[in-house]
Amino acid sequence: MRFALIAAWLACATLSVGATSGFAQERIQVVTTTTDLRSITEAVGGERVAVVSLVPPNMDAEDYQPKPQDVLRLKNASMLVRVGLDYDLWADRLLIQAAKPEISRGGAGYVDASFGIAVLELRGMSVGSGDGHAHGSGNPHYWLDPKNAEIITGTILEVLARIDPAGAASYEANRTAFLARLQAKLTEWEAKLAPLKGMPIVAYHNNWPYFARRFRLDFVDFIETKPGVPPSPAHLAAIVRTMQARNVRIVVREPHEPERDIQFVAGKAAAQVVVLAASVGALPRAADYISLFDVNVEALTVAASQ
Repeated sequence: MRFALIAAWLACATLSVGATSGFAQERIQVVTTTTDLRSITEAVGGERVAVVSLVPPNMDAEDYQPKPQDVLRLKNASMLVRVGLDYDLWADRLLIQAAKPEISRGGAGYVDASFGIAVLELRGMSVGSGDGHAHGSGNPHYWLDPKNAEIITGTILEVLARIDPAGAASYEANRTAFLARLQAKLTEWEAKLAPLKGMPIVAYHNNWPYFARRFRLDFVDFIETKPGVPPSPAHLAAIVRTMQARNVRIVVREPHEPERDIQFVAGKAAAQVVVLAASVGALPRAADYISLFDVNVEALTVAASQ
């Protein structure tokens, strides 16, 4: 009987210690608008953070319709990380509904990851015709240049250290290790894509200027002239003429983009369609930020070798 009592006391003591330890290690709740920012935030935050993204991995963030549970997620969060540059404007409505100043603009836990980024296609408040993007603040797909992760992670680190000073050293070490891995991969990616330098490519949507600049690729035209508006027959015919004149052999599409028009121009110009992921999770093997580039680089190099 005495042994049974001792065993019961030890079990209770263990549970008590575990509960205390779990409380001491409670993770910082972070909400990101996209899966890309979730992956990058997890790389910096490590085990001290619990990160959830609002936009599912197989959906274009520009077309996302917020859900009621998104407001609750923001209410429970200590930090928000967003793309900015008018890409996730719907997040502003959620922040108003959540009514949590700490993660709203100017709050200690608010992160606009575009801060400090050298923005491409910046036109002030005007939008060029036929550019495929309705963003006066510039093209928002800056995460597709892996070098921009240096700036993004620096901004995230600053805010994490501000709201959790005890974890500052850990966040700094995590960021340093992540950027070292990324730099090694960048050297590998640049070598693999070197044979594609200057090769003309057509894409469905204008998501790729940062990716193209980093790896010296040449996206010569885009099938979608305005977001959400199907291309006209005249525009498709012009695309085919461009492809034939420039000897375009690769047409890029994302998994969620419509296939009909892509297949049409590819067939007319004897080009092959290459599916790339513009965000983490858009393809099964693009499970995190680094593997996102692994998948895209592999797909392009295989296509170029055929």
